[in-house]
Amino acid sequence: MSSANTWIANVVGRSELLQTSLISWKSCWRLVPSRFSPVGLFDRVADPEDLEVVFFIESLTNDRLREEAGEIFLVPPDERISGPGTTPIMAAFTHLNPEGSRFTDGSYGVYYAAKDIDTAIEETKFHRKRFLEATNQPPIEIDMRSYASDINTEFHDIRGKQSDMQDIYKSSPDQYSYPQTLARELRNNGSNGIVYDSVRRQGGECIAIFRPKALSPVRQGKHYCYVWDGSDFSNVYVKTEYKPSKRDRTH
Repeated sequence: MSSANTWIANVVGRSELLQTSLISWKSCWRLVPSRFSPVGLFDRVADPEDLEVVFFIESLTNDRLREEAGEIFLVPPDERISGPGTTPIMAAFTHLNPEGSRFTDGSYGVYYAAKDIDTAIEETKFHRKRFLEATNQPPIEIDMRSYASDINTEFHDIRGKQSDMQDIYKSSPDQYSYPQTLARELRNNGSNGIVYDSVRRQGGECIAIFRPKALSPVRQGKHYCYVWDGSDFSNVYVKTEYKPSKRDRTH
C-alpha cells in the first residue's frame, strides 16, 4: 500500500488526525470566464433565508434564472450566503462539474483559489488547455475575470507533503480518485476545505474551499486574456479600459 493509501486509511473516520492550520490570506484569487456575470440572484437578496422564496417567485417569469443561479438545494440553508459579492462564490457550489476535480467527485461544489494571481493563472491555463485540446479548438482568445476574497479560518493543511502524499498530488485529472476520497471524508466531517501546494506552479499555494461562509464577499480584479494558438497558450495579457487623455476629449 502506498504512503497516500495508508494515510487515507488512517484518516477515514478520524479526520481529527489530519493537521489543520489557521489560514489568513488577505486575498485569494480565482479566475472564471468573463462571460459569467459577476452579479446575480445571490447579490440581490439581503437575507440568505429568503433565497428559496425569491428564487421561486423570480423563476416564474425568468426562464434563465435557474441557469444563472444553479441548483440552490446543493448548498444547505445554514451554509448559504447572499448580498453584494456573493454570486461568484455561490456559483462554485450551485453549478457542478459532472467530471469532478481534484477534491470533488462532482457530487458537490468546491471553490478553488490561489494565494497569488500568478498561481491562479497557471492553474486555470492547465485546465483550459486540457479542454481546448480535447475539442480541437482553433486559435482563440479567452477573456477571464479575476476575483479576490479574504479568508481567515481553519483548513486542513497538506502543504509540504508532496513526497509523502504522492497519490494526493497526482498531476493528471485521471488520477484524482485518492484526493477525492480524502476530500469527501473531510467534508463529511465538517472540514472547511484543504490548503495545498500548487501542482501547476512551483512554490504556489492553492485552497479548495467546501463552505461558502469561509470566504468574504469577492472583489472584482483585473480582466485577463488567454491567447490560444491552437496547441498551447502563447500569451496571457491584462485587459485595460481605454481612457482618452484630456487633450483627446477637447478636440
